[in-house]
Amino acid sequence: MLSLSRRRFLGALSAAPRVTSWATSLAGFEALAAPERGRTRITDMRAMVLQGPRTYTLVKVVTDAGVYGIGEGYGSPGVGVKAGVLELRPYFLGKDPLEIEALYNGLGNRIDGSAHMLLRAVSAIEIALWDLAGKLLNQPAATLLGGHYRERVRVYHEDGPSNMLDRTSCNEWADKMKSDPAGWTAFRVSPPGPRGTLAPKLDYARDASNRVLTSHELREIRQAFEYCRDAIGWDRDLIVHCEGEYDLRAAMQLTEAIDPVKPLWLEDPMPADFSPSWVRLTQASKVPIGTGENLARRQGFKDFILNQGCDIVQLDTRNAGGLLESKKISSLAEMFDLPMAAHSTGSALNTMATVQWAASVRDFLVCETAIGRRNWMDDAIVHEGPLVAEGYIAVPRKPGLGIELNPDVVKANLAEGEKFWD
Repeated sequence: MLSLSRRRFLGALSAAPRVTSWATSLAGFEALAAPERGRTRITDMRAMVLQGPRTYTLVKVVTDAGVYGIGEGYGSPGVGVKAGVLELRPYFLGKDPLEIEALYNGLGNRIDGSAHMLLRAVSAIEIALWDLAGKLLNQPAATLLGGHYRERVRVYHEDGPSNMLDRTSCNEWADKMKSDPAGWTAFRVSPPGPRGTLAPKLDYARDASNRVLTSHELREIRQAFEYCRDAIGWDRDLIVHCEGEYDLRAAMQLTEAIDPVKPLWLEDPMPADFSPSWVRLTQASKVPIGTGENLARRQGFKDFILNQGCDIVQLDTRNAGGLLESKKISSLAEMFDLPMAAHSTGSALNTMATVQWAASVRDFLVCETAIGRRNWMDDAIVHEGPLVAEGYIAVPRKPGLGIELNPDVVKANLAEGEKFWD
């Protein structure tokens, strides 16, 4: 009887258009058979940094089966991510790349919140391991994470009008977005700012050091978002973006000011860590409250979910601990009927990794993305046709993350002093 690995290989061979040589077919057979024989081992780990609007730390995990996986760590601020990857390299060498959860937990206090926290580097490696596992097992990462709930993932644009208090500026922005070939259906927009700077001479109540909103600022915010809503219409969604700059009372006032435009959610109005104030805000607000992009692992999300301290759990796979930890967070949120969203300021690699996770999450809403602008950021990966269409990204069905880097584009956008990882 043929072995499972040989049957799989012959099936793949019959489906392929042509095999160029016996050496090629043998290499393919070895790659498929290796994990079943328990012989696949990690032999190298490499990192390189791209430079664009932000920095992007890419990771490559290489095995003795001739198969590799790629992932991405957090960027801007990306301080120490590459150094962290290289610091962790000896731990992973010689290990079985399919033992993802065991390898992750085996890192112990390096990811448990101690002074040796290396979670952003670990997340990059973990994502690369899922790409590698998918290639070894010939399955998309979303399938390995539990299966596809959707074939495309909704994404949102992160830029708003240049001057939200000017109707003409808002109309010009809306016309541009409505005619964009990407077909955006959701937009994340920040309140006018920096806070209070639009009319500083008139706003005598403003104190730049505190976290309150003056009456003047509240009037400006309400007017600005009403202009945006009038311009973009009611067939598209607005997300109100903050950066943890308000106290509880100001956050409550902010929800009242923006409620008339019915945002999809209000994002991060208070500092990132959980406190009972988040519960008070969520209970009082008519606007859904979203948070989580700066939180780490289930431990960071636990109190928000158990205490209903938000309405929408928004994570970043590079901060949360990778794809499996993000899946566990979404499973915990599902128990409390809280939907998920995704923060993603990374390159196309990180976006497509996030899309694989999002496809496997039952109650998923929408993902941030920096791609879809039809520039080198899109072309850093090989693709046919636009990456974003009708406001969605199609979930790749190829093994792993389902993508390949475009070497020429990557080489042209390496950060100073970086070398391509041949």
